[in-house]
Amino acid sequence: MNARHVVVVGAGPAGLSAAAAAAERGATVTLLDSADQLGGQYWRHLPAERAAEDEAVLHHGWQTFGQLQATLATSPGVQIVRQAQVWSLETAGTTTGSQNAAAVLHVLIGEVDSPDRRLLTLGPDALVLATGAHDRTLPFPGWTLPGVFTAGAAQALAKGERIAVGERVVVAGAGPFLLPVASSLSQAGARVAAVIEAGTLRSLAAGWLSKPWQLVGAAHKSGELFGYLTHQLRGRIPYRTARAVIEAHGSDRVEAVTTAAVDHRWAPIPGTEEQIACDAVCVSHGFTPRLELAIAAGAAISAERFVVVDADQRTSVRAVFAAGEITGIGGVDAALVEGRIAGHVAAGGSHRDRELGTAHRDRLRTTAFAHRIEAAHGIRPGWTGWLRPDTIVCRCEETTLAAVHNAVAATDSRSLRSTKLSTRAGLGICQARICGRSVETLLAETTDTTAAKFTPPPGSGSDGAGSDRRPIVTPIRLGELAALTGDPVVIDPPPTSGPPTAAHAHP
Repeated sequence: MNARHVVVVGAGPAGLSAAAAAAERGATVTLLDSADQLGGQYWRHLPAERAAEDEAVLHHGWQTFGQLQATLATSPGVQIVRQAQVWSLETAGTTTGSQNAAAVLHVLIGEVDSPDRRLLTLGPDALVLATGAHDRTLPFPGWTLPGVFTAGAAQALAKGERIAVGERVVVAGAGPFLLPVASSLSQAGARVAAVIEAGTLRSLAAGWLSKPWQLVGAAHKSGELFGYLTHQLRGRIPYRTARAVIEAHGSDRVEAVTTAAVDHRWAPIPGTEEQIACDAVCVSHGFTPRLELAIAAGAAISAERFVVVDADQRTSVRAVFAAGEITGIGGVDAALVEGRIAGHVAAGGSHRDRELGTAHRDRLRTTAFAHRIEAAHGIRPGWTGWLRPDTIVCRCEETTLAAVHNAVAATDSRSLRSTKLSTRAGLGICQARICGRSVETLLAETTDTTAAKFTPPPGSGSDGAGSDRRPIVTPIRLGELAALTGDPVVIDPPPTSGPPTAAHAHP
């Protein structure tokens, strides 16, 4: 009997773990990732031709990454396809040969800006989605100035290129991610002027000090935290809670930011404003899961906007699994254990199998860790209080808060689609990845409804699908769309000999 073909999308911790587990159980595995090297955002590193003298010093869990990479490199049934953009996914009526496919994935391979990317179509027996998440950044006056970065982008440059985004940098927002970003910037040569955390001491205590015995299994995290705090102390970097950056100032680029104290709802408190001189500000208010492929597959999405999975990491769709931050923002430990379960089960196993050891118990522990992060650092509704009518809420289309309010008033509509068409918010090149959730919040607030109405129903193409629904997942050239003539040649599995780009999806 032929081995099951498992496609894993995403080569971060969850995807690497899933691919390795599926290969160990004997599956033929195709691992797709849009980057040109493995590791995702967490293990982003210099390329081999100019590697750091001791890369392990710059990364937590570097040995784990090395082990996963070695497993995949030495498994004969594994094919790794880098620079692979999955731009579309289909499920209805898809077959390959005599077997039903979990889904059909349409992939473009090559440099993103290249006009000659190759087309590949895959129809695996099982699909593991490990697409991760990206920074969520709340808008504020001046956030479109050069020198304002997402914290993830700043860390990517610091870890992947050893480039600091500025000489004097403010790191702001909410969440434990702020600390490693500050550390990475310092290692790249920047001076971190301050770390500004919007969470109040009360919310931080509620998230991290409640039921401390549940953190016993995550004792190694204490070591990481101690390292970050030591770095803060040595660098004399202020760490200020219950404050937020409410405005960035400058002409050609950022020259300073204004911070203010915020209450438990994150509403700014008048009279508490302070200015900090800086030439860059790195902002992150948590993460937004990349749900496009999961929604295209018809997977159920929770009210909290994560993919719903069972104990096997199986979604509501047959043979489609999900792991990592698209199921909940729980950090690298959660991603690794979820990926291991998903890959093993996708290859024909069960979470109860002896090979998985304590994986199921570890999964429950890491899920609890995700809940703590939300309780301590989750976005509160008062942030809209630092906006002004002329504040740009959609960077791509330069749509202001006033434009959103005026459109809603003029059309008397509560529809996200209507608001997008009226204001162009969310229609730019990023396709609402940066502004989408914020526009939903502002629309819900303006119309006195709830942002939960935008949670996409399973398999729904309705307007209620919200800003996460993108049938074309990533921008592609019109010429590439025009090349999609005739019926696709579904490759299941792709050739194991020769370069992966030799397999074309269309004649």
